[in-house]
Amino acid sequence: MGFDLLSEFSASPDAGVVENGELAVTDDVLVKAFALGPDASISPHEHEGATNVFHVLQGTVTVERDAETETVSAPGVVLNERGQVHGAHNDSDTRAVLTASLCPLPGQ
Repeated sequence: MGFDLLSEFSASPDAGVVENGELAVTDDVLVKAFALGPDASISPHEHEGATNVFHVLQGTVTVERDAETETVSAPGVVLNERGQVHGAHNDSDTRAVLTASLCPLPGQ
């Protein structure tokens, strides 16, 4: 069953705050939504055995991948390969919303 993510995920985080929630979880995939307040970040991290895809749905984020940065505005997609260090930062004055899909789940 689908839904309008921007209507359903109405988080309005304060500056520097990230709010998130799980949208879909199965045995082999995880999809999470993230709302980044102004100047908020998803810290750089990696998933050794999984691919992670960001879908920027609202606003603009600066994506870091292996110490390189790229500005991505909605609608935008960012592929983070297995083991690639990645993160995102909201440099704007308004919230940014993205989803992150992780597949397969680590350990699968």
